[in-house]
Amino acid sequence: MSLPIILALDTKDLNQAGQWIKASSDQIDHFKIGLEFYLQHGSEGIMQLREICDFKLFLDLKLYDIPNTVKGAVESVAKLSPKFLTVHASGGAKMIEAASQAFPNGSITAVTVLTSFSEDEFSKMGYRCSIADTTNLWASVAIKAGATSLVCSPFEVSSLRNQFKDAVLITPGVRVAGDDLGDQSRVMSAPDAISAGADFVVIGRSITSQWDGSDLKMRRKIDLIANSLG
Repeated sequence: MSLPIILALDTKDLNQAGQWIKASSDQIDHFKIGLEFYLQHGSEGIMQLREICDFKLFLDLKLYDIPNTVKGAVESVAKLSPKFLTVHASGGAKMIEAASQAFPNGSITAVTVLTSFSEDEFSKMGYRCSIADTTNLWASVAIKAGATSLVCSPFEVSSLRNQFKDAVLITPGVRVAGDDLGDQSRVMSAPDAISAGADFVVIGRSITSQWDGSDLKMRRKIDLIANSLG
């Protein structure tokens, strides 16, 4: 059985991304491709990776623009058949509705407040509500507009699970004990995030930093996380 992990392929290197897939695809079948890879290699790069194995694609482009432009962008990547396609929840109901209508065979995934924000940094951006309250508001708007999955930090996932029983909840900001936090501010362990209500956790550097030219260290790290999830 595949783990509830979406492995983040955060690299510009096509060969490196392919090696990470080969090293983990017997345990993980969801992979995240974001702007770093997509802007370098485009759709062709993703299609090359899918020649390695037919994985489930989390296409993390975090679209944010006027509704008609986002609609066109969604139509442009629909041929890749992503399972999840991200848009910013802060883009509002009309934008999310346009994206959802253009993507009937996949899940528009609304990204709430980025996990790199602390409460202090968030308030300095002019937001009067807390991160938790803002996440709840944006999530509600997004679901009503047609999003069927949500991205939030582990600290908001319990509240969203109580409100949105049918939504797929995806949680970045996950670290293993002893890991460097990097640019993340609101982090939690994978078992705690899943226990709080997440369907998937997004993990990147905690696993991919173990790559040393062979599969062994990466596989050990995945095994460690798998054992912690029970």
